[in-house]
Amino acid sequence: MNTDKVKPVPSPIRVHLCLSVVAFFVLMPSAVLAQSPTQREYKLPPEKLERAIQFSRAKYTLHFVEAFWSIAVLIGILELRLASRIRTTAENKSRGWFVQGLIFAPLVTLLADVPMLPLNAYLQHLELKYEQSVQSWGSWILDWGKSECLSVIIGTFLALLLFAVIRWSPRHWWAWFWLTSVPLTIFMIFIAPVVIDPMFYDFTPLQSTHPELVREIQRVTARASLDIPTDRMFEMKASEKVTSLNAYVTGFGATKRVVVWDTTIARCTTPDILFTFGHEMGHYVLHHIAETVVFVELLLLVALYAAYRLLQWMLRRRGSAWGARGQDDWAALPALLLIITAFSFFAEPITSTWGRAQEHEADIYGLEVIHGLVPDSQTVGADSFQLLGEVSLSDPDPPPFIEFWLYEHPSIGDRVRFAQSYDPWRQGKSPQFIK
Repeated sequence: MNTDKVKPVPSPIRVHLCLSVVAFFVLMPSAVLAQSPTQREYKLPPEKLERAIQFSRAKYTLHFVEAFWSIAVLIGILELRLASRIRTTAENKSRGWFVQGLIFAPLVTLLADVPMLPLNAYLQHLELKYEQSVQSWGSWILDWGKSECLSVIIGTFLALLLFAVIRWSPRHWWAWFWLTSVPLTIFMIFIAPVVIDPMFYDFTPLQSTHPELVREIQRVTARASLDIPTDRMFEMKASEKVTSLNAYVTGFGATKRVVVWDTTIARCTTPDILFTFGHEMGHYVLHHIAETVVFVELLLLVALYAAYRLLQWMLRRRGSAWGARGQDDWAALPALLLIITAFSFFAEPITSTWGRAQEHEADIYGLEVIHGLVPDSQTVGADSFQLLGEVSLSDPDPPPFIEFWLYEHPSIGDRVRFAQSYDPWRQGKSPQFIK
C-alpha cells in the first residue's frame, strides 16, 4: 500500500536480495483508468506542493547518482587492482580457498559499500528535512551497521557458495548456482519477518493493541471468504523512525503475515484502514509473493547465463590488467558483481512495471472487498490515496520517464482517479476478484 516512493539502488553485495523483486516480463495494468470531467484529482495544498516537487526531484536525481556511483565504485576496485591485492593478501594467509574467501569476501563487501555511505546519509538528510523521517542520526547509524553486518554475512555465504560451484563445474556453474538459488530465495522470504525485520522495528500482534480494529478487519476477511488467523496480523511501530503511512504483506508459508504501520492506524479512519487492509489482503489472496518468486527465478536464470558469458569476455579483455587469473579467481568477483549491478539497473523499468501491475490488482481487490461494508467505498479509496500522498509528499505530476523507470506503484494521481472510476456494480459488470 506504500506510496510511489522511489526505490533505492541495491548495493552490489545485496544482489541476491535485489533480485527478489525483479520481474522478467512486462505486464500492463489490468484495468484502464477512466476519467470524467467532474472527477476529483490528487492535489496538494500550496504550502506542500512546492516541497513535494523539490523532495521528489531530489530523490529522482539521487537515485541515478547512486546507480552510476555504485557501478563506478566496482570499476574502480577492478582498475586499481584492489581486488587482486586483497586476493593476494588472503592467499598469503592461507592456501585453502575457503579460508581465502572468508578473508576476501567481507573486505570486498565493505570496500564496495562504504563509498555508498555518504549518499545514503544524504537521503536520510532529505527525509529529515522534508519531515519523512524522525529517526535520530545515532539510530540511523545503528541501523546502517546492522544492515552492513547482514550484507557481510549474506554476501560472504553467497560468494563461498558461488565459487564452490564455479570450481566444481566451470562451464555450467550458472545453471547449478541457479538451482541452489530457488531454496535460498524461499528461505530468505521465509525468515525475513521473524529474523531480519525485527532487527529494525518492533512488531506487536494487532489483536493485543487494537482488538476493535481486528473485529472490523474480520468483517473484511469474511466478505472474501478468507480465514486469516489473528496471529498473522501485526502492528509495526514505525512512528519511532518515519512519518509515512504503509502496510504490507510479507513472509512465506508459516511466516506469511499482514503488517500495518502504527502511523497508518494513528492517521487513518477505520474505513481507510479497512481499505488498506483489503489492499494488502489482495496481495495475500492473489499469491503475489509466490508469483514474484517464479518470475525472479526465470530472470535469475537468464541473468546468470548472461553473466557467465560476459565474465569470460571481460576477463579476456581486462583480466590481466585487473590481476584476475580466471573466473575461479577471487579477484574476478567484483567483475561479476559489476555485471549483475548493471543488469539490475537496466532491468528497473521491468521491475517497476511488474510492481505497478501487482499494486494495481491489489487496489482493485481492496475496492471490491470493502464494497458494501463501508459507505461509498470509491470515496474511501480516493481519500486514502489522497492522505497517503499528502503525508509522503508524493509528486503530483511525475515525469513520464521517471514513472516508467522508477515507480513500483501507480502514481498517487492515477490511484485517486481509478478509485473513483472503478464501479463495475453500477455499470452492470462483474467485479474482477470478489464475485
